[in-house]
Amino acid sequence: KPYECSQCYMKFSQNCHLINHLLTHTGEKPFPCSECDKSFIKRRSLINHLRTHTGEKPYQCSQCDKTFTDRRYLINHLKTHTTEKQYHCDILKRHLRTHTGEKPYRCSQCGKAFTENNHLKCHMRTHTGEKPFKCSQCNKAFTNHTSLIKHRRKHTLEKPFKCSLSDKASTNIKVG
Repeated sequence: KPYECSQCYMKFSQNCHLINHLLTHTGEKPFPCSECDKSFIKRRSLINHLRTHTGEKPYQCSQCDKTFTDRRYLINHLKTHTTEKQYHCDILKRHLRTHTGEKPYRCSQCGKAFTENNHLKCHMRTHTGEKPFKCSQCNKAFTNHTSLIKHRRKHTLEKPFKCSLSDKASTNIKVG
């Protein structure tokens, strides 16, 4: 495996896998969702996530006709038709909502639904106008931390995303 991470020395067979891995060290999630405040390390994860907004559920259970956004969640669901225990704790049960598409928390203002209560609270800032995340350099305020991080790059001129085909660099990766 010729590609090695200089921070933890993990090795990869392809350079693109190393590049994705490096994001785990920086915390950078260059694939932002256009519908909510979530961002992802991998483009494929963003594509799967977008299905929670579009409602697309292409994976269907042959036993009960329930549908899912991702094949892995269908496989997990199939365990409910056997004696295998599906959930080991309440935390996992709550997390799995992000995969099943269940959204029990609904905004009373506009009807938008969320998988977790804290996501609803963050969304409510769009209605209240609250912007608790402030830039220390120019005092511009944002409703979420991710937007503040992206904004800070305007001050630092940091362009962490480099094109492999040219000398161009960008503050964000554009999906599309």
